[in-house]
Amino acid sequence: MTTVIECHPGVAKTGPDLAAVKAKQQASWASGDYAIVGTTLQIVGERLAEAMDLRSGQTVLDVAAGNGNATLAAARRWCEVTSTDYVDSLLARGRQRAEAEGVAVQFRTADAEKLPFADGAFDAVVSTFGVMFTADQDRAAAELLRVCRSGGRIGLANWTPDGFIGQMFKVIGKHLPPPAGVKSPAMWGTRARLQELFGKDASEIVAEPRIFNFRYRSPQHFLEIFRTYYGPMLKAFEALDDAGRTALARDVVALVEQSNASTDGTMVVPSQYLEAVIIKR
Repeated sequence: MTTVIECHPGVAKTGPDLAAVKAKQQASWASGDYAIVGTTLQIVGERLAEAMDLRSGQTVLDVAAGNGNATLAAARRWCEVTSTDYVDSLLARGRQRAEAEGVAVQFRTADAEKLPFADGAFDAVVSTFGVMFTADQDRAAAELLRVCRSGGRIGLANWTPDGFIGQMFKVIGKHLPPPAGVKSPAMWGTRARLQELFGKDASEIVAEPRIFNFRYRSPQHFLEIFRTYYGPMLKAFEALDDAGRTALARDVVALVEQSNASTDGTMVVPSQYLEAVIIKR
């Protein structure tokens, strides 16, 4: 069911200086090869583009674009797309995909917390499982609003706290606690947090829970792919000793097994995310 959040002025919050945390996060996302995982999430970008009703000729900015799922979805609809991330290797993978499909996209290295664009420069701003991982959530949200024109749309796909990925991060956090004072990325997957971040500058926020199915050969195959290519999990395993790695692997597989909807030995795990379309005042 689609939920419309009523918007009203709120009080802006200022986050702490999280430069060191951001540098560590950047190194995490640059490790492994997120594109191996990211490519499987393409359907989320397509759904978001439809929810935003993107039109040909609109200027679209993809923030924390990774290997370009939302970027490609917008470009396929003949939008004028700028794809940004602070990890150059991920932008390179997005560029390869755009060239293979023959779509025109501008790629630019950029920090989601300090976007190098003018106020109101874009008709639409999007992010799928990207901007939610910024260290300073309030600043990142303010930047999305700033570069979006009045009447434009901000489209987000964010993992929820209670969904599979939200639970996976809790499992990781049990073995390797996150830095003190850092807000959980999964807060972006709640209506209440979106209201806090965007409500005072939005005329409407439409939020709808969605399901993405992670499909892998088996729970062990999922673990192998994520601990090898998914930066946050790769770094967690690197930081633990042998006993810690064994325990984390056991707990991740247990989470997959209890969430698995498949009965044929493969893995099909539904993971909830929140799809949101925010209309800027």
